[in-house]
Amino acid sequence: MADTLRKEIHEKIKNGDFNCEKELTLSIISGKWKVVILWHLGVEGTHRFSELQRLFPKITHKMLTNQLKELMEDGIIHREVIPDVPPRVEYSMTELGMTLLPIIEMMYDWGKKRIEQIKESSA
Repeated sequence: MADTLRKEIHEKIKNGDFNCEKELTLSIISGKWKVVILWHLGVEGTHRFSELQRLFPKITHKMLTNQLKELMEDGIIHREVIPDVPPRVEYSMTELGMTLLPIIEMMYDWGKKRIEQIKESSA
């Protein structure tokens, strides 16, 4: 697994700079868009880059590219170039990435319940 981590995360593990395992998990899924990207790929399956862009109209091309790149470097998602004319790029969850899906679904459920509580208390 260490071979698929971003260089800075790998160095932190090697140097003992992480305080706990939760910190490692958060460093991999942190980012404004990563959790929702992972939810869509994990629940809905493979998506093309343009499909991901349409799902998140407020994300910039550069930000989406960076978030996907980090997830690939961490071994969480897979990028496949399909040599059509023009070429297509598809993203999917890796086996390792799918192990994060239960956590992401619990985050979704918690957030949904909390939003409902907030709405009820505001009414």
